[in-house]
Amino acid sequence: MKKIVLSLALMAVLVSCKNETQEKLEAAKEAVTEEMKEGIDSAKVRAEKKLDSLREKTKATIDSAKIKSAEKMEATAKKLKESVTK
Repeated sequence: MKKIVLSLALMAVLVSCKNETQEKLEAAKEAVTEEMKEGIDSAKVRAEKKLDSLREKTKATIDSAKIKSAEKMEATAKKLKESVTK
């Protein structure tokens, strides 16, 4: 009888420890999930900032190339007109 009571008490302790362990595991799982979400969100924000910056730089470069191209075309057209009038 004594062995049965001790066995039941031991099983109850093990089961209660198992429940506490499960709760701790759930809490740890939720914490890791939250950290991952925050990490992904911050990486997404950094990527968007870099992409916006790259878009602005690219647009500026293209605009500069357009202006230089237009200036060269005007100079070439001017030379062509001069050569035709001579």
